[in-house]
Amino acid sequence: MKLSQRSGTIEQSHIRSMTRACNALNGINMAQGVCDLEVPREVIEGAYAAMNEGINIYTPTEGLPRLRSAIAAKMKRFYEVEIAPEQVLVSDGATGAFYTACMALLNPLDEVILFEPYYGYHRSTLTSLGAVPTYVRLETPEWKLDMDVLEAVVTSKTRAMVICNPANPSGKVYTRDELEAIGHFAEKHDLIVFADEMYEHFLYGDAVHITALSVPSLKERCVVLSGFSKVFSITGWRLGYAIAPVSVIEAMAQLNDLIYVCAPAPLQIGAAVGLETLGDGYYTELARIHEHKRDLFCDALRDAGLIPSVPSGAYYVMTDVSSVMGNDDFEKAMAILERTGVASVPGRAFYHDDAGKNMVRFCYSKPLDVLEEAAERIRRL
Repeated sequence: MKLSQRSGTIEQSHIRSMTRACNALNGINMAQGVCDLEVPREVIEGAYAAMNEGINIYTPTEGLPRLRSAIAAKMKRFYEVEIAPEQVLVSDGATGAFYTACMALLNPLDEVILFEPYYGYHRSTLTSLGAVPTYVRLETPEWKLDMDVLEAVVTSKTRAMVICNPANPSGKVYTRDELEAIGHFAEKHDLIVFADEMYEHFLYGDAVHITALSVPSLKERCVVLSGFSKVFSITGWRLGYAIAPVSVIEAMAQLNDLIYVCAPAPLQIGAAVGLETLGDGYYTELARIHEHKRDLFCDALRDAGLIPSVPSGAYYVMTDVSSVMGNDDFEKAMAILERTGVASVPGRAFYHDDAGKNMVRFCYSKPLDVLEEAAERIRRL
């Protein structure tokens, strides 16, 4: 059978291909962004209780009222941002929320600005829907945003932009000044801002997460995306959400119903219980543990003669691997895997051109004993 034109727009994920190569060698997979901490008991028991109570049938496509209310309460608790539960859509992961948001707000050939290095699923989602990504390069080591470069990419077809904060893969955490500048830019050009805030609780040092919803110029023109995969270590549950103006949520809900029907019913209750019962100490410890892991692995990279771009948030580290033998990022990533048994992602997975050809990305959210083993292997590189 002849495939559709759309099917040809999606490239194989470099993350999945490196995962397969790692599995073939029985290596340590630092390519895939899986948070390997234990799932909080409150979350597990909340979902189990919901199953026993018969919460096993379709939910409203927007999500169970309890979870939507818990998400609204979370935004007030952490950011002093007031939203109504009706501004929340629960979907099948943040990727599902992003997909329905793009379908509701973008038309084919609309241009959407991505900051490089970008998260590959953002680009793939846009291209699968016929949107046209354009790119603004953030340069190492600090990943600073140059507003003149941003202005230079705008055309009459530019409709939206995507920010990932904290950023996968760079670990950049946007300051309030940067977000306000982005907000003024979006107002000036009448743009939608998709703000992926999945890693909002993974922060290091003095970094502070500023949600786009707290920036006045962004509040009415942004779609905030987040979820529970990372913060509760439940990537396989596929629970994410979007926050947007009610009119946008209503349009997204029609598409969410068509594509996913609803997110898993009892698992929504588990996530709600987690939001309702876990204290501030849980989130503080989450950040502390990952900051320790970041430092441990970045030290190992330096000892191996590699140059990490130390992240301020999320749990990935982009690393200059110019000193590793190989003609490009894929050959260098494979050389590291074959010589150490540690898998990474080739840097060009996060760029539209060859800018990442001497870079790889490692995910350091691994059990401590596994990470320590990976660090020792990397030191022997």
